[in-house]
Amino acid sequence: MILSNCIFHIPFKINENWPSASQIRPLRMLNAFKSIGYNVDIVMGYGKERKYSIGQIKRKIKDGVKYDFMYSESSTEPTILTEKNHIPMFPFLDFGFFSFCKRHGIKIGLFYRDVYWKFDEYKLSVSFVKRIIACMFYKYDLLRYKYLLDVFYLPSLKMYDYIPIDFKGKVEELPPAAEKHKISFQSDINDMKKNLNIFYVGGLNYLYNLEYLFEVVNQNKNLSLTVCCREKEWNSEKYKYQKYINDRIHIIHESGDKLIPYFKKADLFSIFVKPQKYREFAMPVKLFDYLTYGKPVIATNMTSVGEFINDNDIGWAIDYSREELKKQLEYIINNPKSYGEKINNIKKIIWYNTWEARARKVVDDLKE
Repeated sequence: MILSNCIFHIPFKINENWPSASQIRPLRMLNAFKSIGYNVDIVMGYGKERKYSIGQIKRKIKDGVKYDFMYSESSTEPTILTEKNHIPMFPFLDFGFFSFCKRHGIKIGLFYRDVYWKFDEYKLSVSFVKRIIACMFYKYDLLRYKYLLDVFYLPSLKMYDYIPIDFKGKVEELPPAAEKHKISFQSDINDMKKNLNIFYVGGLNYLYNLEYLFEVVNQNKNLSLTVCCREKEWNSEKYKYQKYINDRIHIIHESGDKLIPYFKKADLFSIFVKPQKYREFAMPVKLFDYLTYGKPVIATNMTSVGEFINDNDIGWAIDYSREELKKQLEYIINNPKSYGEKINNIKKIIWYNTWEARARKVVDDLKE
């Protein structure tokens, strides 16, 4: 069988020891393109590595090799500043390659990760001078996208309202997804009894405040909670949470496949965090990691996550308050039938939300 060809591009180096969510996503998309039958030529790494790969692909194109499309994912940093030292040593490399592909009739789709740099929270984490320089180059990225891309992918279409660009091509949603080979459901959905084991994995900082969750679990003996976060973050934030810790609340620092037992043991997954402007459109990878294991999710209203949960009836999105959380968790414990209905709904939608499904959408959007 002759495989079709595509180009996969990311302008940064992946930390293979502990990939962040922003690095996990492109790896899963890459594997998804391979899984649906594509021969993928890859451009990734620091500038020297990308330059070499780009040279190889250019030679193939000049020799007559046909590519159906190029798919790219942006960095959390401006493209020009993704070197280890953040010095723009390869200022024309990536967009020069985009232009080359466009001239050769190769359609380009790019997933734009976020616009965190547009929000006040960014100002708290970056010095004034660095912020001014970074924002200038973020805007430069958007300007180049405007004229080079055929499809501009976003985690949620709501995000487009915050992007200072009048994009000429198609704008499409391309949220995260589930890993097909890990999808699993427990045979007995009513085996929850009167105890509810909640699991949260992710950040623990001013953006991800879990105090309400800790407090409510602490006060209800039918609830237990496991929180997985980076050890450094826990050490910085534990002063907020120490007073709630008991034998039903556990803190772990795991990653990758070591998390699987915790996913399987959980009855409910949490993305119950304070809504902010940034969360109106954010669609975290962990939402679909949670759904992979067939358990409902509790989240907050006024977020894209909450909207997705409500639209598909796969969990509960509630107002961000201590009392609402307490009331909802008690309801879940006392209504196993409702809990089972959520699991059945996850079964209905999960196969339409795999990484392979996302890759097929890209193919449909970009392939002539």
